[in-house]
Amino acid sequence: MTDKTPLVDMIRHLRTSLAHLKANGCTGFDCSPQGLETLAHLGVPLSAGPAGQETLETIRADLGDCTRCPLCRSRTHIVFGEGNPGARLVFVGEGPGFEEDQSGHPFVGAAGQLLTKIIAAMKLSREEVYIGNIVKCRPPGNRNPQPDEISRCLPFLKRQLAAIRPRVVCALGKVAAQTLLEVDTPISRLRGHFHEALGVPVMPTFHPAYLLRNPEKKRDVWSDVQQIMKMLG
Repeated sequence: MTDKTPLVDMIRHLRTSLAHLKANGCTGFDCSPQGLETLAHLGVPLSAGPAGQETLETIRADLGDCTRCPLCRSRTHIVFGEGNPGARLVFVGEGPGFEEDQSGHPFVGAAGQLLTKIIAAMKLSREEVYIGNIVKCRPPGNRNPQPDEISRCLPFLKRQLAAIRPRVVCALGKVAAQTLLEVDTPISRLRGHFHEALGVPVMPTFHPAYLLRNPEKKRDVWSDVQQIMKMLG
């Protein structure tokens, strides 16, 4: 009997790639050099798990030593994200800072220490949640990531969320919230209630770095976090 496993795997990979392309607005095939370059920048999945479901490991392998945007020129490490691959709760920040760029781990500086305390107050640990960012390389001077940098990196975050399949996403700060929700509404108006993005409830709240400068806003964040805790049950 002929072994059909390679063919089945190829079909699964093709289906995953087509679904990813559709989610990113591609509606047809373009095999020109320019079209193929566009597909490469979108981070089209090259492999998946045995059931056609991507894993964080295969997504990281596809990302490789990324040079898709200019941020690669000044980074020390790619900060892919880390935590429980089956987490019910995912925190998404803006991008790595100095400490994160040096270590390769997300949220390890002063803002990260505050996030760790927030997670502990939720009766959770960093090992139980997943923490990532909109962009995976540090913008110079910790400036906001630019639209073209976000567009190159966001497909990989979307794939990470699809692989994790969390119950809730907490968007930390303006850039994360506006990017995930595809709006330009101020974070002060977005926070406080759930929105939906990529089929997942998203709770925007203030970034921990903002709380370090404005500690009076911690009460607002705790209110947002309590709503997340209630949804997680």
